Amino acid sequence: MISLKKYLDSNEALLDPSSGSPLPDTLSAALSAYGSALAEIGNCSLEVCPAVGDELKQHFTKIGASLSPQISPAALTAAGADVDEQLRNWGRSAARHYLEKAREVKDLLMVMAHTADSVGTRDERCAGQLREVTARLGAIASLDDLTQIRASVEKSATELKTSIDRMAAEGKAVLDRLREQVTTYQARLEEAEELACRDPLTGARSRLGLETLLESRIATGAALSIAMIDIDGFKAVNDQHGHLVGDELLKQFAGELRSAGRATDVIGRWGGDEFLAVFDCGMAEAEARRDRVRKWVCGNYTVQTASGPIQLTVDASIGLAEHRPGEPMKDLLARADAAMYEQKARSRQKQTLPCTAA
Repeated sequence: MISLKKYLDSNEALLDPSSGSPLPDTLSAALSAYGSALAEIGNCSLEVCPAVGDELKQHFTKIGASLSPQISPAALTAAGADVDEQLRNWGRSAARHYLEKAREVKDLLMVMAHTADSVGTRDERCAGQLREVTARLGAIASLDDLTQIRASVEKSATELKTSIDRMAAEGKAVLDRLREQVTTYQARLEEAEELACRDPLTGARSRLGLETLLESRIATGAALSIAMIDIDGFKAVNDQHGHLVGDELLKQFAGELRSAGRATDVIGRWGGDEFLAVFDCGMAEAEARRDRVRKWVCGNYTVQTASGPIQLTVDASIGLAEHRPGEPMKDLLARADAAMYEQKARSRQKQTLPCTAA
């Protein structure tokens, strides 16, 4: 990431001619953009590797909170060095995490290979025993004494039964071990898949989980509508109260969204302050569900801060789109997104005051 201090030092036009210091408005805007970039990097780190991304997000949130127009050049330089170090640490941690996951998959493959080898060795040993029994039975034809023939047949039958019983027992033991190990790895893979499909901040479905669901629903051809939901004025919450307050508001908003939906509705976080609701119905029913969601999620939220609770008044813009036969997912999402921005523009014309402290 480009050092903010270097950027300011290299742009003389941004300096106050009388003092040589950065212009207050320019510096505030630059620091705000820097803090927003850090917050977004933290969010992306969670999406890339949920297992190790939370620590980076929290650290970047603290760095962003420390950025103010009064920050000294030394402190700004230290913050930039801290960002670099945290990114390097996160990269190493993410690499170690995925190496560990790769080793688990490799272990599973080795278990399967070992099991196949064990089965092959067992079958080869039992085949040798069967060949011996077959040879003994063939030799019976040259015997003239009925007593010897009977004794040889009985011995061969006993050995054959023993060989078959051993084969069955060993085969069952091998398969039981394989089944147990495969079940363990399957549980791990399902856990990893669940983590990948969940937004680590809100607990709602992640963008990946939503895209997977939409592709599946579209493939079935069943009725499908989506609602793109965007919190109005959310950036002002982060700017005025900090990203920790913004994160808490997102958690509460996601919880209210889940409460407002029906059992068959799927709610997920699309990114930033945007959420997506997936409905198993046509446009008429989707409009009714949208109205229910709006009434439920818009209103006052109480968020705890270091200085005490604050109350935020939240409004949201919601864009609906019904899937058309043969329409690809990206076009459906684009229509819902366009409808959401149309409503947001109408809300601005009405001069609403969304996401304001009560």
